[in-house]
Amino acid sequence: MDRRAFDALVADALAGIPHQFREAIANLAVTVESEPSRELLAEMEIEPPDTVLGLYQGVPLTERQWGYGNTLPDRITLFQRTIEEECEGDEDEVVVAIGETLIHELSGVDIVIA
Repeated sequence: MDRRAFDALVADALAGIPHQFREAIANLAVTVESEPSRELLAEMEIEPPDTVLGLYQGVPLTERQWGYGNTLPDRITLFQRTIEEECEGDEDEVVVAIGETLIHELSGVDIVIA
């Protein structure tokens, strides 16, 4: 699917996140990239055929201290091609995978697919 269609699915998934989670993502950017780079996978010590569907970068809410502020937004990157390959192109499965990946990344845990 093209990036515009995928972005629309991401927007729908974000709109469907329960209220208590949406409050926690006020200063969060969600971006989409095609796939994780080899450098990122190496840094995370993930070897093919394993990969990641999404990645959280930032300071988790549980680790923020009183001096936290004036910082760039935390970021969740979703990897479109990786998600589509995992779902074998099934759009309904892609929608579910996007939502699950977002929730999982919000919990501060990396997703590794074997």
